[in-house]
Amino acid sequence: MAEHVRVMLTEEEVDAKINEIGQRISKDYAGRQVHLICVLKGGSFFLCELAKRITVPVSLDFMSVSSYGGDTKSSGIVKIVKDLDDSIKDKDVIVVEDIVDSGRTLSYLLDLLQQRGPKSLALCTLLDKPERRVMDVKVDYTGFQIPDEFVVGYGLDYDQRYRNLPYIGVVEFD
Repeated sequence: MAEHVRVMLTEEEVDAKINEIGQRISKDYAGRQVHLICVLKGGSFFLCELAKRITVPVSLDFMSVSSYGGDTKSSGIVKIVKDLDDSIKDKDVIVVEDIVDSGRTLSYLLDLLQQRGPKSLALCTLLDKPERRVMDVKVDYTGFQIPDEFVVGYGLDYDQRYRNLPYIGVVEFD
């Protein structure tokens, strides 16, 4: 079965939206330092571009989590593959994610991080699929709400391919 990628959001649209989010975060955190936590792997592309556009001091850390189970869908059971290197106690933390869909993994992750005593905790995502939500997750900064389609590019992959596309596309099969 052949596949191709249809452009959903152009590179220019994504770039403009990241600029907008960076300006909002800079305004909201004026006079403070923000600690960005990237959820690997997909979030790394968005994190790098976003961090460059935030004008307040920024520090970074990374986490890798996986939902596992016997199905191709998230089981809601979360395994921490790579934990944070530094404490987040008393820091203004923003979790940076590439996409929020079911909310299962992020709900668990946000609860876990809240227990570690940050001064504040927010969630920023490039893409949001609210119609897939099964767990209530508050997204503080959203780039785009998208329909329930399988998207790639800007860090999102299909079988480890297409992460490096500079736009958001939809995988379609012929």
